[in-house]
Amino acid sequence: MRLPAAIRLNGDAVTEFLTETQNVSARGVFFYLDRIVASGSRIEVTLTFPPHVTLTDPVRVRFAARVIRVETPLPSSRVGVAAMIEEYEFLRTTPSPNFSSIPQAWKMES
Repeated sequence: MRLPAAIRLNGDAVTEFLTETQNVSARGVFFYLDRIVASGSRIEVTLTFPPHVTLTDPVRVRFAARVIRVETPLPSSRVGVAAMIEEYEFLRTTPSPNFSSIPQAWKMES
């Protein structure tokens, strides 16, 4: 399944690499990057499953994964990366509700 993805290398909370997954399953992901990633590295991947997959609203997921295979590129090619998903979390796609706007009559007394 091809989905837009944002990749962060472990230890780099600032730099994000944008790519497209080539394959995603419950246990892993495969994508291409324009840089070498060492096998065994931990990465963070964020992607959004579209409505035609979820059969409801889009669902954003962020997961931690470990690189298990790196396909060496030909000259001027991108690097293939296979990673095993170790943990994941669902992310909010809408802002948190503003509870300060709840009418006073609805608030519980402390």
